Amino acid sequence: MNQLKIQITGLSKRFGSVRVVPVLSTVDLVVRTGRVIAIVGPNGAGKTTLIKSILGLTRPETGRILIDGNDVVGQDAYRSRIGYMPQIARFQENLTGAELIEMLKDLRGGTAELDVQLLESFGLGPALGQPLRVLSGGTRQKVNAAMAFLFSPDILVLDEPTAGLDPLASSILKDKILADRGAGRTVVVTSHIMNELEELADDVAFLLDGRIAFVGTLDEVKRITAQATLERAVATMMSRGWVRAA
Repeated sequence: MNQLKIQITGLSKRFGSVRVVPVLSTVDLVVRTGRVIAIVGPNGAGKTTLIKSILGLTRPETGRILIDGNDVVGQDAYRSRIGYMPQIARFQENLTGAELIEMLKDLRGGTAELDVQLLESFGLGPALGQPLRVLSGGTRQKVNAAMAFLFSPDILVLDEPTAGLDPLASSILKDKILADRGAGRTVVVTSHIMNELEELADDVAFLLDGRIAFVGTLDEVKRITAQATLERAVATMMSRGWVRAA
């Protein structure tokens, strides 16, 4: 497994008229290899657009995104090295979980290494034979999570990963994230559940009005805000309109 660093410089993006306030404005961010970085900030801060830019789902107007030193803008091949867990997966409803896995294997060339740990840990075996449309929201979220990890990606991008999961499934998923971090994978995660991020994150990037207002370690963000928890630290930065960037 290759260990990949993500480096973003001068990233800007707006939608619509040139007079519209940019969703992202000259974002600079380094996601270090083998670490979990939490992207936090108020609603509308640009978190989703930043993630979609890394994934190549939206193209920035200016700036560069480098993965392992290679500019990814306009490229597609690098996406096969990323496992993506969207907050709400848009799978074909008529497919069973097993059929979805086979379809993804075919898209990957049929010889991809499969990491079935989450499928087994979640006990998804019986559910994989049922159409996705009949599965409960929590079970669908388990399938969503398992798909993100299935092909042993070098980078994981997880958007609200425990949304809809029961406490046991949430614990299983968090243990898997930490295990993959320990194996050298690079993880980008967003969540509105700050105590969850406190369990997972090594680093924190705080987005405000489309800009990186702070980036640093979890311990540092708590120290400079004089707060004991990440939730309180982020609330403090939001209330003060934090302007410091590390």
